[in-house]
Amino acid sequence: LGWGIFGWINRYVFIPVYNVLSDYIPHGIAIIIFTILVRLVMSPVTYKSYLSQAKMKVLRPEIAELNEKYGKDPMKKQQETMKLYNKAGVNPMAGCLPALMQIPVFYALFQFFPSYFDLRQKSFLWADDLSSYDSVLHLPFYIPFYGNHVSLFPILASVAIFFYMKMTTGDQAMSTPPQEGMPDMSKIMKIMIYVSPIMMLFFFNNYASGLSLYYFISNTITIGIMLVIKNYIVNEEKIHAQIQENKAKPKKQSKFQRKMQEMMEQAEAQKNAKGNKK
Repeated sequence: LGWGIFGWINRYVFIPVYNVLSDYIPHGIAIIIFTILVRLVMSPVTYKSYLSQAKMKVLRPEIAELNEKYGKDPMKKQQETMKLYNKAGVNPMAGCLPALMQIPVFYALFQFFPSYFDLRQKSFLWADDLSSYDSVLHLPFYIPFYGNHVSLFPILASVAIFFYMKMTTGDQAMSTPPQEGMPDMSKIMKIMIYVSPIMMLFFFNNYASGLSLYYFISNTITIGIMLVIKNYIVNEEKIHAQIQENKAKPKKQSKFQRKMQEMMEQAEAQKNAKGNKK
């Protein structure tokens, strides 16, 4: 069931919840209800991540101006960018933290489905064993890294993650400030729209069908949650107005921000001193 925090999550959270569900309903339905519960619990994290992306998207034109203005001075560009974030009340790392928080949950589930004894020999729809793959077609040849059979739940999960990434990649690209000398993240994200589903399809074809079912339902629910957040909860015009209001107010820096500002100013001073000596 995993080691460290992953095993702890499985033993004291996922297994008790799943056992309660499977005592009253079939295992396949229990996985679906279990997935819905996990996504509802994680929905505030999804909201925080999308809100951070929306804020960064609003600031992107101003960041692009700074990149153009200070393109030849990376240190000055970094200083001015940090000042902009501070005045606007935006934390550029806020979108990363929610994603990091989900990693223990995903890894714990990755260990849970193939190793949980109660799932063995439990069927659902066309899957004969939820702890093993759900073959619906035997191939007369072997495909490297894929196998000699076709599992259906991984196909459904791959389709769901394709549409999820298709929906979110544009916003992620718009929220990622362009950096001189760095790869174009928008192009990388567009490639990942197609690469990620293919990787999932190949990897999950021989993995527990219960996990593929979970990811299919999870991504489908997440698409619904994101549509609700995007269309009914997060308003970019209000975010823009709030950012402008924050910029108009005197903003008190945190100790960490002051320390970073001092370090950048010292580095800038050293750079100028070296330039004067030359």
